[in-house]
Amino acid sequence: MPGKDGGKAKPLKAPKKGDKDYDESDLEFLKKKKEEEKALAALKAKAASGGVIGGAGLKKSGKK
Repeated sequence: MPGKDGGKAKPLKAPKKGDKDYDESDLEFLKKKKEEEKALAALKAKAASGGVIGGAGLKKSGKK
């Protein structure tokens, strides 16, 4: 007979992670990464606002 503990067992909770100690190289890397994310977000916004990139649009054949 199945008991109360049937089915999928819940995983144990992981301990909370403490604050990390960063040295200068880590801080530089994080700063560079954040700047790259800003630049990428700006490019995404620019691409979303623009229309056709190539400007050619759909290519139509000469047949009628």
